Amino acid sequence: MIIARRIATVLFVVFIPVLLVTSNIRYLVGDVSFYERGLRDYDAEQVTSVPLYELDRAAGEIVSYFENDSDELRIVVSERDREVPLFNEQEVSHMKDVKSLIRFMFRLNEISLAYVILYIGGSVLWARERSIRQLAFEALGGIGVGLTILVSLGVFALTGFDRFWTTFHRIAFPNGLWQLDPDTDRLIQMFPEPFWQEATYILGAMTLVEVSGIVLLALGYLVTSRRAQQPARPIRPGRRTAPTSS
Repeated sequence: MIIARRIATVLFVVFIPVLLVTSNIRYLVGDVSFYERGLRDYDAEQVTSVPLYELDRAAGEIVSYFENDSDELRIVVSERDREVPLFNEQEVSHMKDVKSLIRFMFRLNEISLAYVILYIGGSVLWARERSIRQLAFEALGGIGVGLTILVSLGVFALTGFDRFWTTFHRIAFPNGLWQLDPDTDRLIQMFPEPFWQEATYILGAMTLVEVSGIVLLALGYLVTSRRAQQPARPIRPGRRTAPTSS
C-alpha cells in the first residue's frame, strides 16, 4: 500500500509538467491565427506563388487535419488559374507522421489532466490521505522537475536552434521524410525554421508563466498556512502602578 501511494505521488509530480507543456502545445497547434500570422511574417505568398487567401484556407485545413480522423492531408489550391495539389507525396507522408505525434501529445494531455484531477480528488478530498499543504509541496516538486528539463532544453535551443531542431526531428521522425527542400517543397516554404523557432520560444514562455503562477500560489499557501498554525503568544499583563496621593 505504501509503495502504491509513493508511485501515485511520483506520477503526480511527473504529470504536472507534462500537463502544462502538452496543454500549451495543444493550444498552439489549434491556433489558426498563429499559422496565418506566420504566413505573412515569412512572405509565404511570394515564396510559394500561391495566393494568400488560399494559404490561409490551407492553414485552417491543416488544423482540422490534426483534429479529425483523416488519414492523409490532401489540399488543392489555385495557382495561376489552375488547380494543383499544395503538397507533394513526401510532404503528405511527413504530415501523416506529424499528425501521429500531435495526436499522441493530445492523448498524453488528456491522460495527465485526468490523473491530476483524480489524484487531487482521491487523495485530498475523498480519502484525505494528503493535506493541501502536502499537495503544495508535491506540486512544487513537479514544477522543479519540469523546470529542470525546460531550462535544459531552452539552453540547448538558445545556443543553436538549428542543431536543436535537427536533433528533435531525427528522434521524432527517424524515416527522414522531414528533410524537405526549401526551393521546391511548399510545406517548409509556408512554415520555415524561423517560424518553428518562434513557436518553440512562445511555448517555453507560456510554460514559464504558468510555472511562476503555480509556484507563487503554492508558496503563498504554505506561508499563510504556517502562520495560521503558529500558536498565538500569550499577552502578559502590564505592571500596575500604585495610585499617587495628592
